Amino acid sequence: MALQEVHISSLVVHVKPAYLASVKEQIAAMPNAEIYGDSEEGKIIVVLETENQGYVTDTIDKINNLEHVLTTFLVYHQIEHFDSQSEEDS
Repeated sequence: MALQEVHISSLVVHVKPAYLASVKEQIAAMPNAEIYGDSEEGKIIVVLETENQGYVTDTIDKINNLEHVLTTFLVYHQIEHFDSQSEEDS
């Protein structure tokens, strides 16, 4: 019985407002990242769903290193555990 986990995280990304659209395009192209909202002031709400915590930190680093991103804040992080065998049986 193999237990697997999924990490669900939410981020607030602050970007230079003039570059909001281009940064959103780059984030939307990332696997496991979904944009849930933004503001004219240059803030973007991003939700990540990843297999392990390493992917969370890697994605935060990638976003933070995008041109015109000022900062990225981790707001929420939850780990869900499930039995992969029971998922296959369903």
